[in-house]
Amino acid sequence: MKALIVVDMQNDFMPSGALPTKGADALVPVINRLIDYFPLVLATQDWHPKDHNSFAVNHPEYKVGDVIREGAIEQILWPVHCVQNTKGAEFVKGLRIDRFERVFHKGIDRMVDSYSTFFDNAHLRETGLAEYLHKRGIKEIAFVGVATDYCVLYSVLDALELGFQVMVFADGCRAINLRQADGEEAFEKMTQAGAVVVTSSDFFSSEQGDC
Repeated sequence: MKALIVVDMQNDFMPSGALPTKGADALVPVINRLIDYFPLVLATQDWHPKDHNSFAVNHPEYKVGDVIREGAIEQILWPVHCVQNTKGAEFVKGLRIDRFERVFHKGIDRMVDSYSTFFDNAHLRETGLAEYLHKRGIKEIAFVGVATDYCVLYSVLDALELGFQVMVFADGCRAINLRQADGEEAFEKMTQAGAVVVTSSDFFSSEQGDC
């Protein structure tokens, strides 16, 4: 069985949100259509405490976009976003959340950020997603969501390290692009690591051809 992982499709990552990702709202119909092709659909949510270490406001001497070091880990400072139990942390309107069999929270440790859907950035805390997939006998997973250059990228790299076969829908993801080329470079890194990057239209064509 294959699984689709919907990454962080939350209000704060939409174009009008606290940490806007250009074009992220346009992913909703793409993801909703893909959902019909997967027997298992899972999702993740950034789920930060309000005093999270990655928020620039909690470091008065720094600003958004600055990089600090916490031990061996570099941390980009972000606007306050996806705080637990706030509107910004909710899934975007119109997304077929009724098909989500389970939602995994990440970024809950105030001292360590969590880009990957599997681990925090220090690889000290697991979200439970890997264990869940293994127990279900899932070997092939596909990713959609935001952001290509952070949470999708690191999720894909961890998934490959964990031994999963990984597909990424390029038109089902959007990048933050702190640097203009970050999104494209992320797809290149995924491909080099062993992921298959496809478009949803190519996927639909292949699935219909197999019928």
